[in-house]
Order: sequence, then structure tokens, then C-alpha cells
Amino acid sequence: MAKKPRQQRRTGRAAKGVAIYHDMKVYENFERSAQRIFECVQAAQRRSPGAPRYLCLDVQGHRNAAGGYDHDAFELMQDFAMGYLGQYLTEVSTPLIHVRMKEKQRNDIPDILQIGYPDDGSEYGYDASALAVKPRERHAEDRRTRPTVKAIVDYLGMDEAACLVCWRTPVERAHVVPLQLGGSNDVRNFALLCAAHHAEAPDVADAESFWAWVDYAELRDSPDTWRDAPDQLKDRLRRKGVRIGVGERARLSFFAAVKQELKSLYGWTDADFEIKDWLAFMDEVQRVLDEATGRHFGVDKKVSTHAWAHHMARQRMKRQE
Repeated sequence: MAKKPRQQRRTGRAAKGVAIYHDMKVYENFERSAQRIFECVQAAQRRSPGAPRYLCLDVQGHRNAAGGYDHDAFELMQDFAMGYLGQYLTEVSTPLIHVRMKEKQRNDIPDILQIGYPDDGSEYGYDASALAVKPRERHAEDRRTRPTVKAIVDYLGMDEAACLVCWRTPVERAHVVPLQLGGSNDVRNFALLCAAHHAEAPDVADAESFWAWVDYAELRDSPDTWRDAPDQLKDRLRRKGVRIGVGERARLSFFAAVKQELKSLYGWTDADFEIKDWLAFMDEVQRVLDEATGRHFGVDKKVSTHAWAHHMARQRMKRQE
């Protein structure tokens, strides 16, 4: 988040600088983190035009088999923060390096961040046309048993075990990509979720989509993170307009719930539901469900799993047009 220095708020004098801090959560991929940091830099320029901007970036998890950072984290720190975004900053600090930029900070920040992918044969995200399993870990450890909760806590960079969505306890060890879909018992293939969110999470052959759902659910259910807070803190938060607890959600039909998630998580608009050949589309949805999804807790219909399948089917049909 971008903050104005205390001196500017009290006196109105020009800001000495704006500190921008972002903690790349384990459930954030490169695209989400880059966009959020970019928006903070834009906000800093709007609030304090021309003031020096200092970016501090932390990273949770995102480790590869060798103990270094995975592709998303390394790309965010080196190619984005130190590379592209560095021209709009005065100083950058990451877990890998702390540097004051050599060139003078530019203030002509673009309105939109365009993220492209190098044409070098690299694999990014989920291949909707091939439906190949895409676990986040590229070379999984050949583990026969699940890692301990403590090992997962250490990997995620957490102080103690808590649900990644609502911060509540107790927690369960949730496979990101289920074993039957090609996932492993590598620590990088685990999340910590409470029983309710574990039962709600998608069972799909796509690690990045699982983590995207955790990110979405954490934002959606953020009022629940304060339910177990001390009463004094909850009273103070309520006075400031913070909602405590998500309350009762309106009961929706199954497809209405899927439609809501497609709009909220995958960015569908009403126009995206105007599909010419629904029979062909639903055949494609069923093919995705059969080839790349599973069932957890005996739940045949999970909103998150079906929303993902609808989105993948739409992507596949677009490529076939």
C-alpha cells in the first residue's frame, strides 16, 4: 500500500518520499502481484506527484526444489521490480537485492499495465487446449507421505498455522493439485485451509487456478478474519465501518453460484454467457470435468470446480474458432 509521510499530512509541504510495500503471498502469481504493485505506484503518483517512491517487496513461499525462488517470484523481483517498474521508482528492495536506481525517477506512469509473454517456448499458466496437469512445482519430490503442518507453515512463510482464507483454526492440509490428477506430496503442493474452505476449494489439475481461488476467497471472506478478534478491537473496527463476519449469504441455485464466481473470479461479463451453441459448449465443459477435475469429500458438485471447468471450456472453444 502507498502511504504519505506524516510530515506532509501535518504541514502540507512536499512529500519527502512515498513508501510502497507489497508482500507477495503464496497464492499470488506474477500477474496479480505485478498489477497490484503497479496500481500502488499509480496511486503514489496521484497523491504525491513527483515524490520519490521506495518499493519494498517481500515474498512468501514461492520456492523451487533447489530452495531458491520459483519463476513467478524471480520474474517479479528481477524482470518487473528491478526492470520495467524500476524506471518509475527511486529505490527498490527485494529479498534478493536492495538498490537505489541509477537513472532519475520517471513520473509518466502509463494508465494500463500490459503484461506479455516471451516467445521462447516457456510454459506460463494453464494450457487450456491441451489440459495437461500444471502443478506449480516443476520437479516434485517423490514423497509418499504428506508433509507436516509445520513444514507447510515454514514454506508458506507464516508465523503459525491458520486458514489462508479466513485466518481461523484448526486447519487441514489441502492438496493444491489432487494426487489423482497428477499432484504430489511435495510441500509446494499444499495449502492450509479450515474445514469449510477446504470443502469449498476447487479440485482441478491446475495449481495456479487453485491459488487464484484462494486469493479470491480471501478477499471475498475478509470480514471473517476479524470474527475471533478481541471485542475491543472489533468495536473499534465497526466504528470505522469495517464489517465483522460475512453473515448469511443469499441462497443461490447451483448455476447462479457458478455464474457469480465466473464473474467475480474469472472476469466474465453478461456478454460471455451469450454462447451460440450451448450444447457444444456444455459438451466441452463435461470433457474438462472428466479429464481435469476430481471429487473431494464426496462432493459431486463444487461451485469452484465447475466454474473453472466452464472457464476452461470457453478458452478451448475460443482457440478452436
